[in-house]
Amino acid sequence: MPGPLHGYRIVDLTSMISGPHATMILADQGADVIKVENPDGGDHTRAANNRRGGFSASFLNNNRNKRSVALDLKRPAARQALLRLIATADVFIQNFRPGVAERMGLGEDTVRAAAPEIIYVSISGFGETGPYAGKPVYDPLIQAVSGLATIQAGSDTERPRLVRTIVPDKLTAVSAAQAITAALLARERTGRGQHVRLSMLDAVIAFLWASDMGSQTFVGEDIPQQEAASFIDLIYETASTAISVAVQTDKEWQALTRALDQPDWSRDPRFLTPALRQRHINDRLSMTQAVLKTRPAEEWLERLTVEGVPCAPVLTRTAMLSNPQVVANGIIVETDHPHAGRLRQARPAARFSATPATIRHGGAALGEHTHAVLAELGYSEPEAESITGSVPGNQGR
Repeated sequence: MPGPLHGYRIVDLTSMISGPHATMILADQGADVIKVENPDGGDHTRAANNRRGGFSASFLNNNRNKRSVALDLKRPAARQALLRLIATADVFIQNFRPGVAERMGLGEDTVRAAAPEIIYVSISGFGETGPYAGKPVYDPLIQAVSGLATIQAGSDTERPRLVRTIVPDKLTAVSAAQAITAALLARERTGRGQHVRLSMLDAVIAFLWASDMGSQTFVGEDIPQQEAASFIDLIYETASTAISVAVQTDKEWQALTRALDQPDWSRDPRFLTPALRQRHINDRLSMTQAVLKTRPAEEWLERLTVEGVPCAPVLTRTAMLSNPQVVANGIIVETDHPHAGRLRQARPAARFSATPATIRHGGAALGEHTHAVLAELGYSEPEAESITGSVPGNQGR
C-alpha cells in the first residue's frame, strides 16, 4: 500500500535542514517531492563533510524519497518550466530569506497564478517582519534569541549554553510538515489553498512554552523570572557507566528509597511531597548521586527496574544502535544506495497501519530526474535540452 500522502505533489525549493527535513517527512509518507536545485552545486548540504560515493550523510539523511530537478532559475525558460511544474503540484515550499522569492519571480501571486489552490509555504529564520527579518540565520542564533541557550544553562545568571544538536532546524521541520498536512486537510474540506508561514524563532518559542516558561506565563505576578531549578542533570555516575533516573510521583519516590536502601529518605521532611522535593531538588539529587556511585550501572538498573523506578542506561550514539529496545522497535533500518553504498538510517517515526511510510529510494544525484520530470510535463527531449543546456548535474533521463 502507498503512504498516506500518496498522490500529493510537493515542489521543494528549500535547502539546508529545516525545509528539506520537513519535505522528507512528507516524502516518507508517500508524497511526490520534487526537489528543485541550482545546477551549480545544488543544496548546500551536498558539500558537507562525512561523505561516501559523492554523497554527504547530511544530504542523504534529509533528502531521501525525493526526485531532483536541476534548473538555473535565472534563465526564463527554466522559470517557465518550473511554473509548469508548479501547476501540477499541491504544495510549493521555499526557505529563502524574506523577499528573495519575490525577487526571483516566485512570490505567492506568481505561484498562485499558475496553481490557484496551491499551499504556498514560507519558512524563515526570524520571521518576515521586524528588525531581524533580513538577517542571515543559523541554528545557534535562534537558540540565543529564543531563550533556549539560557534555559540550557539552568539560570539567566549562568553562562548560556547551546543544545548540542540543531533543535531549531529540526523542530521547525516537524512543525512545517504538520502545518502542511493540516493545510492540505483544510483544502480538502474548503477547496481553497492558503499561505503557511512559520519561522524558526516562532517554532522554538512555542516549543519552549509548554515546559520552560512557567514564570513568564502569569502576567503581573511577582514571580522569580530566572530562578534555576537545579544545575544537576538527571544523569548519574555509577561505579561503571552513567545511568538516568527520574522520579515524579510519591509512589516513584518511595520506590527509589527502597531501591537505594535509604528508608530514612521517605520520612525526611524535605521530601514528603512533590513540591517539597522540587524545592529541595539539589539536596535530593546530590544525595541520590552519592549513593549511585557505590555500585555498577547494571546492578542499579536491575534494582531500580524491580521497584518500578523510571531508569535507563546512558548510551553513546554507536551503542544505541544495538540497544535491545531500539532493536525491538525496528527503528534503525539499512538500505542500499546506488552510489553511497549500504546506508543505516532511522525509519519514519510515525507508523501507519493501513498506509505505511517507507524508504523507497535514497537521496538523488543532483539533477537526476530533470529530464524525466520535464517529459512528464510534456517537454520533448530537444525542448528539455534547450531548458537545461549543458549544465552539470542534468544527467537524469
